[in-house]
Amino acid sequence: MADRIFLAGAAGAIGKRLIPLLRGAGHTVVGTTRSPEKAAELRSLGAEPVIVDVFDAPALMQALKAARANIVIHQLTDLPKDLDPQLMPAAVVRNARVRREGTRNLLAAALAANARRFIAQSILWAYAPGTEPHAESDPLDTAAEGDRAVSVRGVIDLEAAVLGTPRLEGVILRYGYLYGPGTHADKPGATAPLHVDAAAYAALLAIDRASPGVFNIAADNTYATTTKAARELGWSADFRIADPATRAAGR
Repeated sequence: MADRIFLAGAAGAIGKRLIPLLRGAGHTVVGTTRSPEKAAELRSLGAEPVIVDVFDAPALMQALKAARANIVIHQLTDLPKDLDPQLMPAAVVRNARVRREGTRNLLAAALAANARRFIAQSILWAYAPGTEPHAESDPLDTAAEGDRAVSVRGVIDLEAAVLGTPRLEGVILRYGYLYGPGTHADKPGATAPLHVDAAAYAALLAIDRASPGVFNIAADNTYATTTKAARELGWSADFRIADPATRAAGR
């Protein structure tokens, strides 16, 4: 069934890979950006761009109501390009605010717009120390310290809000370490890597295959198990979007 999708963070690394997948599945996509310069790029990918800041709650609510979306996908982050170590301490705080305050605003707007499902990006590496590989039911690291504590607290607040909001089917995708086009890495790292295309694919599948709850999303690794995503979503870490040259050659 085709849905109307409100994609928050459409101009990010995952968002730009997700839009063509959503459009290819027949969905209508309204994508957000804070940058007028990026609106044209979103339109070229097949999304209807909306320039809005997630911290402007009234404008966000108006945008989501106008979109008439029944599905909201939250792919918002606020991290520096290439994850510059000198910029990360401040970015960690900003990113936690997106997860906490930005998520609350999105949830309120989704409820006001009568959306039925809310799919949100989270992170895989927030589990408390313990037996590995971690399953989705394992506790998160509430005893974390320093910058990790800021990140984990933001994740805990995001997940609790999404899963605890009445009248919304909340789905959490705990992503591994991203690599691929538009990310900070060209090749997979050593711990729980995840290609950006496979991350986008998980969000697509979560629209109509996921039961409300949490899913670990990463390539095979010893840190966290991803058997639930494979079993319930039919998700594979090997998924890639064929580039235009490859598709043309195939025709």
